[in-house]
Amino acid sequence: MAASDEALRYQRVLLKISGEALAGDRGFGIDAKVVDLLTDEIRALSDMGVSLGIVIGGGNIVRGAIASQEGMDRVQADYMGMLATVINALAVQDLLEHKGVRTRVMTAIRMEQIAEPYIRRRALRHMEKGRVVVFAGGTGNPYFSTDTAAALRAIEMEADVVIKATKVQGVYSADPTRDPKAEFIPKISFQEVMTRELAVMDTAAVSLCKENNLPIIVLTFQETGAVARAIRGDTVGTLVS
Repeated sequence: MAASDEALRYQRVLLKISGEALAGDRGFGIDAKVVDLLTDEIRALSDMGVSLGIVIGGGNIVRGAIASQEGMDRVQADYMGMLATVINALAVQDLLEHKGVRTRVMTAIRMEQIAEPYIRRRALRHMEKGRVVVFAGGTGNPYFSTDTAAALRAIEMEADVVIKATKVQGVYSADPTRDPKAEFIPKISFQEVMTRELAVMDTAAVSLCKENNLPIIVLTFQETGAVARAIRGDTVGTLVS
């Protein structure tokens, strides 16, 4: 049974999940156990009555920026990265639908045999009907990350918040996996994120959210129920606003 609207601080949510998260401890590819846990969380959000869009990265398969640093043409590498996000989206869709969650994958690059092309009005209609929409293919353009795609889709879908699920608790003063003295930051402004060049989302994504007054919550996907608590209005992770 879905929760009442009054129980939700954020009614429409864009959830950004890194591709690396799907790899788990393997570091590459798709870990079925991780996707199983992730889709349980998504199903719980759907059951709460949240209007939900999802953007998944492709870094567990290929990262365009890194591939280009290794000598590949940047545009070609970025398109490979976009295709990787489609693979991840299809994997998540399959498991969600096995769990009874109505889902649509929409791609920024046309491939009608496996997913719908992204059309804003159609995506809004899917969400109005209670379907979870997984946006794949990034923005459809090279040189733009899936962080930027998440910010763009959130604005187009009139979302109330972007929630970025990562491997760490939120935003830190430095990379906590490398610097044991890194300090956790529970709340921070868009401007300070950009000025201090903190690794929240890329600059283009943060700038888009700032211009459209769209808050970002950064939290860990490894804590069961963290996203649901954030949507209800609990203090979880880091709020960027």
